[in-house]
Amino acid sequence: MFKTLFMAKKMNSLDALAQIQFDNLAPDPDPIPESEPQFEAQHLEAHFSNKGRGGKTVTLIKGFKGSPDALKSLSKTLKQGVGVGGSVKNGEIIIQGNYREQLIQILSEMGHHVKRVGG
Repeated sequence: MFKTLFMAKKMNSLDALAQIQFDNLAPDPDPIPESEPQFEAQHLEAHFSNKGRGGKTVTLIKGFKGSPDALKSLSKTLKQGVGVGGSVKNGEIIIQGNYREQLIQILSEMGHHVKRVGG
């Protein structure tokens, strides 16, 4: 039945596609504007580490207090800011590579107080 209903006419152009009418469809409601997540100013620490990671260098952001969703959102913002990968583990943001200075600058612009720890 499905096949016969929808496959009866073959459409060979975009004009034929535009002529299809859907009677029971309503327009989408106004989308909710997505805003940048708002972060409370916090005291964070930016660490440089390569221990336990097979010699790979990472930058750790420690000291974030908030929901796991807020932590993931902050992590995503930081990773996009420097254009690298990373993850969130044990309440710490792990950024691949030594991007401590750039991350401190991004976090400071967001209003956080960042302390450089080590090296």
